[in-house]
Amino acid sequence: MRQSAGPAVTTQPMKRVELGEVPYERTLEDMRHWVEERRAGTEGDRLFFLSHPPVITYGRRTAPGGLPGKMSDIPVIGVDRGGMATYHGPGQLIGYLVMNIRERGPVDVVRWLETKLVEALGKLGFETLRRDTPLGGASLAGVWTPDHRRLVSIGMRIRGGITSHGFALNVDPDLSVFRRFMALGLPDVWMTSLQEICAEEERRMPSGDELRDTIAAVLGAQ
Repeated sequence: MRQSAGPAVTTQPMKRVELGEVPYERTLEDMRHWVEERRAGTEGDRLFFLSHPPVITYGRRTAPGGLPGKMSDIPVIGVDRGGMATYHGPGQLIGYLVMNIRERGPVDVVRWLETKLVEALGKLGFETLRRDTPLGGASLAGVWTPDHRRLVSIGMRIRGGITSHGFALNVDPDLSVFRRFMALGLPDVWMTSLQEICAEEERRMPSGDELRDTIAAVLGAQ
């Protein structure tokens, strides 16, 4: 059951970790260790920034009809998170959050993350919003443009009060991959990217450092 959104309260700052490009399967194994370290208290809350080589992942609730067929050499991997099938690849900024939410007060962590990413993108001059999922409908978790294109996908797992997985921000990925399968369990979803928005608005594209620094600051990661 999701708790109502509330202010995040914690006694220690989140740590920011930069990993570069990491194969997805290796990250899954590393994430198990990160979660155990947080559960044991040997590490505090952490935000991991990274990217992945091309991969399609799907969560526990993905229906068989939502899985892609054979897509050349892009691997398809089932994972222990919420959310439906999605694509990760070069041109995305991935943020994995390993946090003890029991130390952060009553907080709906997905709504908190959506709200914080909207705030961060707003600081960079991008108008975005979060959307409530209709009762019985497919999940609308993520960050959207005002015309309802999805810019950020979110899929998280919470076990024993510890979060894992996180978000994928489309900076400048190959968006055509999303159109080759039912991305995110939504047959009519249209993905976009910061590069596409900047081209439409004839504006400067923020640098990778600007993106990571702004998001980290809004999430409270140092």
